[in-house]
Amino acid sequence: MIVQQILKLKASDEVTTVPTSTDVRQVAEILAAHKIGTVVVSNDGKTILGIVSERDIVSQVARQGERCLSSPVEAIMTKSVQSCACGESADSVLERMTAGRFRHMPVVEGGQMVGLISIGDVVKARLMELAAEKDALEGMIKGF
Repeated sequence: MIVQQILKLKASDEVTTVPTSTDVRQVAEILAAHKIGTVVVSNDGKTILGIVSERDIVSQVARQGERCLSSPVEAIMTKSVQSCACGESADSVLERMTAGRFRHMPVVEGGQMVGLISIGDVVKARLMELAAEKDALEGMIKGF
């Protein structure tokens, strides 16, 4: 399966973004309200400037205490964001996420963000593939 197919399986193609000036407390509130694990930092909703996860916020609170909550998100965001393309394979994305120990990856085409996939999205797609393969093999064995 490729990333484009994974995006089509998602219930929503919305990517939650925040501008660089958003404070960390607001980001935490957005994550909690939307029940999501990350936001993409972007001033225009298409150009990726960084990414912030719940893990990033917890790490900063542990280091600085609650004073980090009033900092702009730009101060704690991961600036070197790995992204993938629509034509990339699920296996390739899963390998990169596992190796880099991150759970969310923006999808970029033509220099513009077109979606965001999580490791859960990739695992779900992979499980669907495995179930289809199992069904096909059982059909072959049973002579269908």
